[in-house]
Amino acid sequence: MSVEHPLLTPPPPPPASAPPTPSVSISEKKKLYQTIGSSRSPVEGDHTEALLLLSQRESFRKDLQWILVNTYVPSLIQNGPCGLVALWMSAHLQQPRLSVDMETVVQTALRRGYTAQGEMFSANMARLAEEVCGCKAELLSGGLSGNNAAAIITHLWKRQPVLIYDEDFNHEPCQRSGHRAHWAVLSVLLGLDQGSISNELSLPNPALPWVSVAANSSCPCPVGGMAVKEVYILAKQGKSLRYQLWSLNSVIRSNEQLRTMDPQRATDGRQYVVPEGGVEAGLAGQAVLLHTSTEKQN
Repeated sequence: MSVEHPLLTPPPPPPASAPPTPSVSISEKKKLYQTIGSSRSPVEGDHTEALLLLSQRESFRKDLQWILVNTYVPSLIQNGPCGLVALWMSAHLQQPRLSVDMETVVQTALRRGYTAQGEMFSANMARLAEEVCGCKAELLSGGLSGNNAAAIITHLWKRQPVLIYDEDFNHEPCQRSGHRAHWAVLSVLLGLDQGSISNELSLPNPALPWVSVAANSSCPCPVGGMAVKEVYILAKQGKSLRYQLWSLNSVIRSNEQLRTMDPQRATDGRQYVVPEGGVEAGLAGQAVLLHTSTEKQN
């Protein structure tokens, strides 16, 4: 018997090979992104959708060596706050792969007092991830530039999930003081000096010759040297079945100014679990890195 929950709206049924999608309720009044998502099917494959997205952009420097590091993340269109959906998606990047039921994520968060309406702040997200995914969750704070940016890129290079809070009406990073912020699961596209990664460690793509995909994560991440010239983040979140492409710099700027809750939400009469110090203390300049079970044991 399926378990319904009012926070979430399911995507269309996936192909047989896709991870099982939870059965959840649909609200009476759909939002635009839910209507659009219900008429589409997610694109599978580690690089298929990401390369399609890149093929539609013309602004990349062709003098750089572009390396894409991406692992398929299943989609789930949300209805309401987004953190629990992002965590469910990221659980499928764990190695070995986990099969986490969405209702288990929701009920655990409610039972532990991490959320009241589905809202999630960084520290609670890290605690919930450790409980429902059985992995180590690392909470970065103090801003996403400098050493933290290097840590995020290195983590993504290893094909491990990163959760970040950021988004606007058009799914782009914004400067709205946190009123439109949103959880998403990340992967990375690096623009490097030519020859920084050997041909043995990257696989060219015939359909998009200027982009190579990382063959594996065994080679050292190039972020520690001077080879990295540009960094883009690919993000998947609960308002679209498709990846979004953001520059890392825009993510950093948007993330550092998450200070206040949306006034409409703050005055809607509902209870929310907000940490001491408010939204800024719970979200600004923070990201959650999830370490795979394999790495945790090493």
